[in-house]
Amino acid sequence: MLTLIENVELFAPQYLGQRQVLIAADKISAIYEELPEGLVVAKQQGLLSCVDGRAKRLLPGFVDGLVHFCGGGGEGGFGNRTPELLAPEAAAAGVTTLVGALGTDSITRTLSNVLGKARELQAKGLSTYFYSGSYHIPLATLTQSLETDLLYIPEIIGVGEIALSDHRGSVLEYQDLLSIAKRTITSASLAGKKGVIFCHMGDGSEQLALLEQIAEQADIHISHFVPTHMNRNPSLCANAIRFAKLGGYVDLTTSSNQQLLDLGEVKSASALAQLINAGVAPNLITMSSDANASLPVFDDTGRAIGVDVGRIASLYEAVCEAHCDYGVDFSTALMSITQNPATALGLYRKGLISGGYDADLVLVDEQHLAIEKVWSKGQQVFGY
Repeated sequence: MLTLIENVELFAPQYLGQRQVLIAADKISAIYEELPEGLVVAKQQGLLSCVDGRAKRLLPGFVDGLVHFCGGGGEGGFGNRTPELLAPEAAAAGVTTLVGALGTDSITRTLSNVLGKARELQAKGLSTYFYSGSYHIPLATLTQSLETDLLYIPEIIGVGEIALSDHRGSVLEYQDLLSIAKRTITSASLAGKKGVIFCHMGDGSEQLALLEQIAEQADIHISHFVPTHMNRNPSLCANAIRFAKLGGYVDLTTSSNQQLLDLGEVKSASALAQLINAGVAPNLITMSSDANASLPVFDDTGRAIGVDVGRIASLYEAVCEAHCDYGVDFSTALMSITQNPATALGLYRKGLISGGYDADLVLVDEQHLAIEKVWSKGQQVFGY
């Protein structure tokens, strides 16, 4: 049966006014200002499943470019490992597209684990992808090489998280990173993928030096790189402005805790406002949750005494906070978790409400912006 969402305020993510949105199977079939006569008749005959969109907003399903859906962590011992993500958690948070990664631990967790979890989440109605590699080089791979990972595994869209400027990662020189990037982009192109190098930014003094060198010297476009955790500290956040003005994407992390904020991390909502006010093109800013990653809690000696867990719900919370507390236009803030990450990661039928795109949709209350219903590829996965 066709699904019709009627009289809803449409944010595609740009605001388009009140519209009628028709879903057929897993795609957005059409968008109307006024319902055509044929559909009026079909509605009267009970051939449509109708959803009343009055006093509500319809948003694209959220695209989260960094999720540790197999769990993360382990700093401080095995007791600090974080749990796997559950599909209902993502659905309730409006996240319909998730990109997984290994991170620090590529020893007790493997890309086989990530693939299995990705397909579990797919079986429960969500769209999932993941990165080959981890913090370290040589790169962890699922098949015999990065090239064959990208070519033969549909879910693998790039390499990440490559750790830069972080004491937990390998020591990479310019030629190392450039070689990884060229291998990624070339192999991805053979599979019809963009090829993404997703970079974890630590708090070392090098900051963006390698990426800026690639932007200035290499014969590949800097838009293939997505550096994340760019709100880790004020200095890195300031450098994000310069990097974006070179044409690069910058990704802000929405999960945090009070200790990280006390140590200087910039709240993602605040960082989003700062970047826009500094003149960064809004389409170059993305946000990701770092869900189910570990957020270590340390004592006064620097010893890890526990972990907080990254929250996938923080993604949309940051959008609402940026809009309500920092004055960012709602459509602009929404772009950072829909259209922008979909474009940055080469997910070409995601992140927009438009004819022919995947029917990934989030219905929210107009007054409080609370999530009420979520569809993933045309199937309702949250709400009643």
